[in-house]
Amino acid sequence: MIKKIGILGSTGSIGTQTLEIVRANPELQVETLAAGHNVDLMEKQAREFSPKLAVMWEEEAYKELKVRLADTDIRVCQGMEGLIEAATCKDVEILVTAIVGMIGIRPTIAAMKAGKDIALANKETLVTAGHIIMPLAREMGVSILPVDSEHSAIFQSLQGNQHNPIHKILLTASGGPFRGKTREQLKHVQVEDALKHPNWTMGRKITIDSATLVNKGLEVMEAKWLFGVDYDQIQVVVHPQSVIHSMVEYEDGAIMAQLGTPDMKLPIQYALFYPDRKPLAGERLDFYRLGQMTFEAPDTDTFRALKLAISAGRTGGTMPTVFNAANEKAVALFLQKKISFLQITDIIEECMERHVPVPDPGVEEILFAEQETYAHIREMQ
Repeated sequence: MIKKIGILGSTGSIGTQTLEIVRANPELQVETLAAGHNVDLMEKQAREFSPKLAVMWEEEAYKELKVRLADTDIRVCQGMEGLIEAATCKDVEILVTAIVGMIGIRPTIAAMKAGKDIALANKETLVTAGHIIMPLAREMGVSILPVDSEHSAIFQSLQGNQHNPIHKILLTASGGPFRGKTREQLKHVQVEDALKHPNWTMGRKITIDSATLVNKGLEVMEAKWLFGVDYDQIQVVVHPQSVIHSMVEYEDGAIMAQLGTPDMKLPIQYALFYPDRKPLAGERLDFYRLGQMTFEAPDTDTFRALKLAISAGRTGGTMPTVFNAANEKAVALFLQKKISFLQITDIIEECMERHVPVPDPGVEEILFAEQETYAHIREMQ
């Protein structure tokens, strides 16, 4: 039985690993691909997987790809219109939303309204619009299948227990490359240092987010919406070995956990084939070699971004959008070496303090809050 998929963000880390899974599973067929600006890789992907539609977000990239694929039957589109078309293509059954940023919100909503299941890797969708996305999923009868390793672990730990209330979610964190460091030690951190994650191979932005613990804050907000829990029911546990990917504690004290090597292909494949498990090549967890696992509380005094994220989530409305947008812009400035590592969190905090949240915002209000935050950061420079 062929399962037809679309991938938004096909040239990024999650997108390329999704295509590795497609290569290994002939029952998966790619119908649509979309990316930002990487024309070289998109051309290779389009020629290998022969989608009906290839989309580039940036106009110049679109023009170049259109010329390069002129000898094929693949349609090439551009911008938001193209993303929505890729998301709603009639043959697509499940859409992998691996595109980075809030441009993922509109295509995700459009796909759900068209009856597509979502393999969700775009954090911003739930962080900023969870109050829209989750009720819409119920209304349309579509599934939101988490691709994040932590949320996939929680989802897997719920199997067979869906009718039992969750007492607590234990969301694990590696602690990033600066675990155990003081603020004083972080003053002179360079971009190259922050990009050296101890366990995971990820894109540049998410690697920086892991170093600041912003990523864990975004995951807390996502977990609240995905699993219908309160913030008091989510506990972040630093687990440096990244073997336990997250846990669920039930009312009787039983804790279910999903363990494995740090490999994003497992959660991606699980989302694509749910509820079935398929063979997956790769390293297996060796408990003899592992020896021990350790756990500790996160240092939210040094890594204040986690505390700010939970505060933004509790406030709700447009505040999570401001947290997310401020971080996105601050990380970009850090990667350009225009600000220091510690200033990332300072910028987020200032933007949150300045913002008056709009309760229960629609998509337009969410996107306006994003642009307003960007404008404020430009004024700060």
